[in-house]
Amino acid sequence: MTEKSPARLHALLAREASYGVVIRRGPAKQTCFIGWDRRTDTFEPAQWLKGRIYERRSDLSPDGRYIIYFAMNGKWNSETKGAWTAISQSPWLKAKTLWAKGDCWHGGGLFIDNRSYWLNDGSGHALLKQTSEVVRDMAYQPQAYYGGECPGVYFIRLQRDGWIFKDYETMNRSGQRAIFEKPLPKGWILRKIAHAQVNPPPGKGCYWDEHFLIRGDQEIQHCPDWEWAEWDRQRIVWVAQGCLYACSIRSRTGLHSPKSLYDFNDMTFQPVTAPY
Repeated sequence: MTEKSPARLHALLAREASYGVVIRRGPAKQTCFIGWDRRTDTFEPAQWLKGRIYERRSDLSPDGRYIIYFAMNGKWNSETKGAWTAISQSPWLKAKTLWAKGDCWHGGGLFIDNRSYWLNDGSGHALLKQTSEVVRDMAYQPQAYYGGECPGVYFIRLQRDGWIFKDYETMNRSGQRAIFEKPLPKGWILRKIAHAQVNPPPGKGCYWDEHFLIRGDQEIQHCPDWEWAEWDRQRIVWVAQGCLYACSIRSRTGLHSPKSLYDFNDMTFQPVTAPY
């Protein structure tokens, strides 16, 4: 019997509100958005997509009200041309603004503020639907260019959200990795290594993250199961093996009393209609 793989998770945290969206994937071409009230750690499963959402090209508005995402279902003869960028009311998928893309180069974007966004449009979009609730900022340009796939949005988002870009390395023919660090309280540092590999380790996609907790020059804690991790006010939050965890951090011991917030593994596709 083949062992079932855990759900793959990524989270987007609103910068100015106690809200987030968890992006759950599994099986490979089924994706769900789940709203996350970070004050109460309660969760609201929303809509599913029979397709792929590129979480590293997605973003949440600072107030948590809107989400921009890039998706692909491979229906190349459809109105959206098989791949599209959408802006929806979080945590729902139903587009209020919809851009057909037709391929998987570029796509997605970032929120500049609560009501304006940058469209990652290096290879062309066709506007199908538009709301006046959010507007495209035509003047904004990212601080750097990291290529036409996920790093082109993801690395800009990380730096905007307080991650410090430390280094970029080419690993022979196996791929590349970018190193980011975020200072935490009590002398700790959270290190994120963003890998890009043609032949990734089992259970990883071509883009995957690795995490370490570091204090001083000697103390390093490798967190090999952490698929995503972030500092959330007075705690560190992370995902591993299809579950979301949180805990405080202490000066000497680092992680203190980890708590499981939610297990996303048993979720299955449900047809749900957005409330708007």
